[in-house]
Amino acid sequence: MGIIDQLKSKLHQSVIEAVLQAGIVTESEMPEFIIESPKDDKNGDFATNVAMQLTKIAKKNPRQIAEAVVEHLDKESIGIEKVEIAGPGFINFYMSYQYLYDCLDQILQHGEKFGASQSGAGRKVQVEFVSANPTGSLHLGHARWAAVGDTLSNLLEFVGYDVTREFYINDAGNQIDNLGKSVYARYLQALGQEGEMPEGGYFGQDIIEIGQQLADTYGDKYISMDEESRHAELKEFALQEKLANIKKDLKDFGVEFDVWFSERSLYQTDEIPQALDRLKDAGYLFEQDQAMWLASTKLGDDKDRVLVKSDGSFTYLTPDIAYHRNKFERGFEKVINIWGQDHHGYVARMKAAMDALGYDRNRLTVLLGQLVNLYQDGELVRMSKRTGKAVTLAELIQEVGVDATRYFFTMRSIDTHLDFDLDLAKTKSNENPVFYVQYAHARICSIKRQIAETGLEDGLQASRDAASQWSIDSVNWSLLSTEHDIQLIKKLAELPSELAQAAEQLAPHRIIRYAFDLATAFHSFYTAQRVLSEDIELTKARYGLVLAVQQTLQNTLRILGISAPEKM
Repeated sequence: MGIIDQLKSKLHQSVIEAVLQAGIVTESEMPEFIIESPKDDKNGDFATNVAMQLTKIAKKNPRQIAEAVVEHLDKESIGIEKVEIAGPGFINFYMSYQYLYDCLDQILQHGEKFGASQSGAGRKVQVEFVSANPTGSLHLGHARWAAVGDTLSNLLEFVGYDVTREFYINDAGNQIDNLGKSVYARYLQALGQEGEMPEGGYFGQDIIEIGQQLADTYGDKYISMDEESRHAELKEFALQEKLANIKKDLKDFGVEFDVWFSERSLYQTDEIPQALDRLKDAGYLFEQDQAMWLASTKLGDDKDRVLVKSDGSFTYLTPDIAYHRNKFERGFEKVINIWGQDHHGYVARMKAAMDALGYDRNRLTVLLGQLVNLYQDGELVRMSKRTGKAVTLAELIQEVGVDATRYFFTMRSIDTHLDFDLDLAKTKSNENPVFYVQYAHARICSIKRQIAETGLEDGLQASRDAASQWSIDSVNWSLLSTEHDIQLIKKLAELPSELAQAAEQLAPHRIIRYAFDLATAFHSFYTAQRVLSEDIELTKARYGLVLAVQQTLQNTLRILGISAPEKM
């Protein structure tokens, strides 16, 4: 729990004690009320609505109640400097700055752990994301899921969860058969023979290149091979080539998975029959029209679903149910899926299936991501200039870099449409939010170099390498009293609660917003205040503040998977 949350908790308890001492209500009658941070600092550091909440029970005017609460409040013990009653009876608290100075101590002591917590208590969470069909390159939607999924995983780990990142490989079914047939056709063509592409085949340049690679490496080896063996071998070769490309693109994007789960493994084991047996034993399977159905309407779905068709084959839903059963059997307390918006109708049936299997549906959370629109020169970009096909993740990284791509893909809630401005992402100015945030860190590094050049660093007892080594005993934080000083420290103090809320809401875009707001507060501070001055004590305090900002920025950017450059 961060300093702000700790202080809110103390205020909450002090208000309860004041209400009871004033005899307004008894302890059993005490209603719920909030301690919040007002949007406008003129209304104090914190405020409470307790007086309004007590009105009906106490049968008194809320301002009278507020006055009684304030009269019995122990202000000194929790550092309240002033209390005001506003409006119909809000109580506004103006705090001593000591809690902010304590925050600076915390940052510099905890270093890269500042903002971290154990609120997750080591609970096992699986985050499944991207999970693209291994038949083509990763497109912009996959890129967005990759950025959001990886950032969310980083965030959950930072607040104490045991996170597993998982990619579900759709390596079974017709699409993989068509992949193998497409590669064989391109292989024949590379050998100068006639090769007919299958219906529903894959016509991309990548398949042509795989066919050429096979021809160059193996010559006419596959022509004389029996059809079944050839198809199996070429299908596997193509699958591994496509997976290798996907893994490379994701690694280049800073995303690596703990588990690559093969759909085929569900067919090669008893996973699917076991899931069907469990559904049958629970009374949720029935036969109709020679097919096997899941009675999902009993559990909130809009209609029942076929699991086994009349010819004995499975629908797409069946292995997916078995896969999710496998997830929970591996001991995950919470499972998070990031899917495209086109899977909207799939959520209810999967949750119904989890209920039918005996799991709490609330342990499965599905985040549905909206599409990405790419713009350049004010125009919508639909196709790659190089290939004439959809723009890929690899091309986008090459165009604007990993940092800008991850920032832009994470900066909006995943359930909203995202317009990605290529020109803005490449701009080296404060108009580009990525540049703006990273420039704050680069400015701090510049300040550190200036301090080192003056020879003052040893006297300031600071380390150029780690803020956590800063010797805080000799710093007089109370010298930090200007508006810009205080606003910057307040923003630093928000990080622990911001991370906790972002994790609870599964909302990594909040971390982007925090990083931008922190950069804004720092740039304002930098413009208004001199760090290095003739006043050595003030210089020490301001330099300590700057190191705290650097550490907090680094911690935040690390969660986002974005670099913290020393020069821009």
